[in-house]
Amino acid sequence: MQNHNNTLAEPEMETTQHPWYFEVSQLLTQAATLCIQHGLDVDAYMSGAWAAYVEARPGMRSQLEEMHLRDQLEELRKLGRIGQA
Repeated sequence: MQNHNNTLAEPEMETTQHPWYFEVSQLLTQAATLCIQHGLDVDAYMSGAWAAYVEARPGMRSQLEEMHLRDQLEELRKLGRIGQA
């Protein structure tokens, strides 16, 4: 569902079940507006938003790094560059 108020697309039920949803929407809109005003492109905005989200969740960075390492090891195994244990 598209919302024309520059806020997150929000199903009706979502806002009633989560009162914080509107506040998050407003904060993201303010952050996006500041980035646009200062010439930051969308990729930098998204990268910054993702980095902030990861930093706010304890342990998430290490979990993502571990998943990435496992994927790399699996790819090396498929290529025959390392053996399986």
